[in-house]
Amino acid sequence: MDTITNPHDKLFRETWSDREVAADFLKNYLPEDILPLTDLNSLEICKDSFVEDDLKEYHSDLLYKIMLEGREGYVYLLFEHKSYSDRLIHLQLLEYMLKIWRLVLKQKTEISLPVIIPMVLYHGQKKWQYGTKFSALFSKHSEKLAAYIPDFGFILRDLTQYSDDEIRGMVLCRVVMLLFRHIYDPDIARKLPGIFALMREITESEGGLRFLEKILRYLFNTADRITPAELKSMLEESLSQEKGGIFMTLAEILRKEGYEQGIALADKRYEQGVQQGVQQGIQQGIQQGIRNGLVEAIELGLSLQFGDEGLKIIPLILHIQDCERLRSIKNAIRTAENLSELRVIIGN
Repeated sequence: MDTITNPHDKLFRETWSDREVAADFLKNYLPEDILPLTDLNSLEICKDSFVEDDLKEYHSDLLYKIMLEGREGYVYLLFEHKSYSDRLIHLQLLEYMLKIWRLVLKQKTEISLPVIIPMVLYHGQKKWQYGTKFSALFSKHSEKLAAYIPDFGFILRDLTQYSDDEIRGMVLCRVVMLLFRHIYDPDIARKLPGIFALMREITESEGGLRFLEKILRYLFNTADRITPAELKSMLEESLSQEKGGIFMTLAEILRKEGYEQGIALADKRYEQGVQQGVQQGIQQGIQQGIRNGLVEAIELGLSLQFGDEGLKIIPLILHIQDCERLRSIKNAIRTAENLSELRVIIGN
């Protein structure tokens, strides 16, 4: 998980907070009988979020204000990024809708409530297991009691039930939805070249390069079965190799993300060392955990910064036990212009 928010949430918000993407998504995924009732030109993106902090690991949301049948209404988009469907999503949707209505009533003097169309975008590992009606949460009841049971439906877009060809819309939307659809697949590496190929045209622009960077960051944080070298090879296969700027940008992203992965790995090893030290009652476990993490971060940094030549330096650092010295070497990789300069630093 990202230290601020999880990577699924980050990519979802960065993509669907764009008004053009949001309008394109609604155009393609609202039901055919509802779409004519909406004025997509009136769409406004609200900054409010209604998901509780303890659920943000599993849910993300965006609220769109839009004219429905000539009156102000809302589309509430909830992104479910659990690996399995949540049987209580109906209740959570109701809670979020109540929050929206209360917010609207605070801002207006009229009592009439706006229509809220709830949508759920789901990208779990298995097919959605539950219905789309609130009444599905209740056990069987007689017709006499039906009048006392609240009910509403929501629009479900379950990506496990779409083929790649059925995912529609502008390139940005399709690319992200395809990634969400396949991110849990064991063979995602086989899918990525085709997904990257969709981006050929948009990488001509500065905005396209920024979008590519977002996609790469998402993959670095989620697709741990794919190495940076494999990712680079996929992009070179899918995008025109004449666009040198793309690959210079990619190289910089790979270096930066490699360092961040190394630092995260060092932190992980540190925590493992702490646990080992506590369990064994010795300080050696803590220091060894820190050292192992720093060595792995250095190895990854050398590989990304200098390629195979950089790996030849690794034997020079394996005998170093001083964690502060290793930390200095790791930081020096970021700024060293060549291997000779780095050898001098390691030698000192």
